[in-house]
Amino acid sequence: MLKLDFHPSGRHFLQIPGPSPVPDRILRAISLPTIDHRGPEFGALGLELLAKLKKVFKTEGPVVVYPASGTGAWEAALSNTLSPGDKVLMFETGHFATLWHKMARRLQLEPEFLGLPGYEGWRQGVQADMIEARLREDSAHEIQAVCVVHNETSTGVTSDIAAVRRAMDAAGHPALLLVDTISGLASADYRHDEWGVDVTISGSQKGLMLPPGISFNALSEKAIEASRASRMPKSFWAWDEILEANQNGYWPYTPNTNLLYGLNEALDMLMEEGLDHVFARHQRWAAGVRTAVEAWGLEVQCLDPAVYSPVLTGVVVPEGIDADEVRRIIYERFDLSLGMGLGKAKGKMFRIGHLGDCNDLTLIATLGGCEAGMKLAGVPLEGSGLAAALDYFAAHPLQGANR
Repeated sequence: MLKLDFHPSGRHFLQIPGPSPVPDRILRAISLPTIDHRGPEFGALGLELLAKLKKVFKTEGPVVVYPASGTGAWEAALSNTLSPGDKVLMFETGHFATLWHKMARRLQLEPEFLGLPGYEGWRQGVQADMIEARLREDSAHEIQAVCVVHNETSTGVTSDIAAVRRAMDAAGHPALLLVDTISGLASADYRHDEWGVDVTISGSQKGLMLPPGISFNALSEKAIEASRASRMPKSFWAWDEILEANQNGYWPYTPNTNLLYGLNEALDMLMEEGLDHVFARHQRWAAGVRTAVEAWGLEVQCLDPAVYSPVLTGVVVPEGIDADEVRRIIYERFDLSLGMGLGKAKGKMFRIGHLGDCNDLTLIATLGGCEAGMKLAGVPLEGSGLAAALDYFAAHPLQGANR
């Protein structure tokens, strides 16, 4: 029999940028007995968690919940709002933006990919001015949607979504705005209503601290109206039946009951702490990790300090060093999992996740494993990132939360 928990002693350090470690409190909630998903207890649960979700997305509109990965929520967003042959403007910020573009092609849409050239283009955020310029050229308003990634998990870049909305408004273009915040939600500030987003896409396994298996679409009225005219084939993903069933706290098909227990618990944890505190601690962790990278004399994958991600930090290794070999040594010697470079960044960098159920000591141990592993792998380091991070966290205490 395959043994999944093979670590001989202590806890494995899961420091990839998602799935993130699941807190014991959420695991206990998931372990409760499964109930009838058509019974009154479940209806009460459904109504409660759907109301709480609006607070995390910062919306007054509905949030659709799927028993699926974030990729499913991508497909739901596209298939509910668009029709085959529709033109879609997408911006390339990294591997996941690229996968979303690939999906659009498979769904028989006509995506146009804007972006900065080459690998260096993956070290910047969404360029709102490029979107505005392209939309101004589209005088016939053939482009039906603009799709951007808020927090690009492959690169550690958090783009300015409010700037994208301003660019669309400045161009006077009626396209829908679809935003992927799969790795940003509940770790980085996100405002569905205020930023004028029409469909927000997210997932459970990042800042919500849950196992994979739940995904979301937060909807504007404009998006719901667009769904009524959409000719894209859909059944499982269709919003109309889900929204109708959600009125009483139910779903039109069997939901993932026990994961919804965990979701409800995660939402309580976030509200008890307070979202502003959640965002502040993620920003602080990110700053401490970047301090370590600077002390090592290495580059952060993101080149623009204005869009540094609070969720993860990409660490670029020197030319001639294979980042995947560095990761292998760190995993085998120190029981520490780090994110790999994806797509254009493969072999050039590794990713340190600092999201969800972490604390200062979690990251100090992580940075210690990274530093020791890089030395073993022959990466030349200018100084001790671990010592720099220790000093940073000691000198920058975080103020208390609501609880």
